[in-house]
Amino acid sequence: MLKFTCCNQVRQFSEPAQAHLLRGIQRGYERECLRVDRVGQLARTPHPAALGAKLTHPWITTDYAEALLEFITPPSTDPAYPLAFLKDIHRFSAQQLGGEFLWAGSMPCKIGEDADIAIANYGRSNAARFKEVYREGLGLRYGRAMQTIAGAHYNWSLPDAFWPVLQDCCQSKEPLQDFISRRYFGLIRNFLRFGWLIPYLFGASPALCKSFLQGHPSDLTELSPGTLYGPYATSLRMSDLGYQNHAQDKLAIGFNSLTEYTQGLEAAIRTHDPYYAEMGVRDGERWKQLSDCVLQLEAEFYAPMRPKRIGLQGERPALALQTYGVQYVEMRLFDLNPFVDIGITPEQSLFADALLLMCLFRDSPPITSREQGENDENKHRVVTRGRQPGLHLLVHNREQPLQTLAHELFDEMLPFAAMLDTTYGGQQYAVALQRLRQRIDQPELTPSAQVVEAIRQHGSYFNFAVEMSRTHTQNLQSTPLPKEVEARFRASVQTSLAEQADIGARTETPFEDFVAAYFA
Repeated sequence: MLKFTCCNQVRQFSEPAQAHLLRGIQRGYERECLRVDRVGQLARTPHPAALGAKLTHPWITTDYAEALLEFITPPSTDPAYPLAFLKDIHRFSAQQLGGEFLWAGSMPCKIGEDADIAIANYGRSNAARFKEVYREGLGLRYGRAMQTIAGAHYNWSLPDAFWPVLQDCCQSKEPLQDFISRRYFGLIRNFLRFGWLIPYLFGASPALCKSFLQGHPSDLTELSPGTLYGPYATSLRMSDLGYQNHAQDKLAIGFNSLTEYTQGLEAAIRTHDPYYAEMGVRDGERWKQLSDCVLQLEAEFYAPMRPKRIGLQGERPALALQTYGVQYVEMRLFDLNPFVDIGITPEQSLFADALLLMCLFRDSPPITSREQGENDENKHRVVTRGRQPGLHLLVHNREQPLQTLAHELFDEMLPFAAMLDTTYGGQQYAVALQRLRQRIDQPELTPSAQVVEAIRQHGSYFNFAVEMSRTHTQNLQSTPLPKEVEARFRASVQTSLAEQADIGARTETPFEDFVAAYFA
């Protein structure tokens, strides 16, 4: 039964007179992608200079490893713009790679030993060293292999004009920014409850190269020589084998309020951890990590969704949230679809829009420790065996069939798909939900099932991913960009190089003072 925090919310925003407010929804993508050489090994070359300075370029940078590209789209109110811009980034970048390829999957290629994975280098400035030392710390704490996993993040925010209307509808008298933050946190809590739908519908990492485990044991099954998989897995990237961190399991960072969340982050970056202290922060002049605290930075906290705020004066994330409130949310559960040249399909944002609106409008009580355990268990079940026939999930301490729960959630999303179709015209949201709903009762239609079948046909995960990587990269390279688009990218490259040179030429304080000032 659908429960709303205000009974007339959906009715009001479904009317054409108010639906136009949703045209101001802003969306953006961040897509990670490994560079590999001609034989599918992790590229050992530096970040291509033709892509600009990764410290300062707004759209093309790197994440953890020197070979792990990150493509960022500017936020846009045009639903089609983020993927169109992302396509342009891919075309431009692929055409600068020479003999290298963009790796198609979320799980990495044959990566070798940890020491073979070069950490991204951003230059000699304090800001550059700060980013590099942070990554040194991640490698020290969790291993470098985990930092080669790639995914896509979906950034999403509602327009300024939407919030006063919703606040009036709810008859709330609190300050507007407090109301906005409170409702965004309600959205996040519901996403933690229902976000397991994302890996079920879009998970595309059911298998991996055996080399990724680097000799560590696992309960995966051999699909073919050199390839391990979960027979019913959807997203090993989001499992204990992937981008997860057991060291953070006991962190007291909750999502029941902005205050609870930011105080939890503050405590984590200031609480010393004996194990990390034993590792040491510095070895002479060489920094091994930024600190020996539970988290080096707020960004080290892994969560399916995070509230975000860009500081007006360069404040670090927790302080910016405390000062200005939530600006947007970052959804972090999308795997890369290896069948698609940019790793993301249009239906993903259509589905996410409807799901996030449902999470916003739906009643969202605080999450207790018991419910948090259920949410974690449900995500674990779906990513490791989501396609298993008869799989059940936990709801209020009771086992419920995944298929039943998924259909109920789709029913609850229908009014929001209709709301968005009213906003933009057409039926694309309703059609996307109808098409995706088939995957509930036909798991063979999911990307994860299709990846398993493709691996069987190719003989290994590596062979499959290499072929997809070559095909996609060559297709991107063979499609020229419009002259004005290419000129824009080349200008952005030169601007980023000039900005980095300017930063490098400044007289700076000692690095230890720079680090201390960040945490002050």
